[in-house]
Amino acid sequence: MPLTGLHHVQVACPAGSEDALRAFYGGVLGMAEVAKPAVLAARGGAWFRSGTAEIHCGVEPDFLPAKKAHPGLLTDDIDGLAAACEAAGHPVEWDPHFPGHRRLYVADPVGNRLELLEPLGPE
Repeated sequence: MPLTGLHHVQVACPAGSEDALRAFYGGVLGMAEVAKPAVLAARGGAWFRSGTAEIHCGVEPDFLPAKKAHPGLLTDDIDGLAAACEAAGHPVEWDPHFPGHRRLYVADPVGNRLELLEPLGPE
């Protein structure tokens, strides 16, 4: 049976990091927080959505951020997001090696790597 889409990506976070994650995903990236079902909310963490992109930050005991794994998020304003990340103290790393896109990497407040991509228009 073919897959029909991607519902969400989960990244790990340490207990107690929810406010910092809200400031980054909600404040810097402009994502809306999604209410978690009560049974899941008791576990901590936070969920965020923008358009069809959804990131679930789940509490993990003995948390260590992944060094390579990351979600790739599309944007139509990579320069604006880069500026917002930098202004909030999250340095960006530009990478020109993805055909048809401008892209950068940035870490969230707990060290999870995110890739932001802006498709290049027709030339």
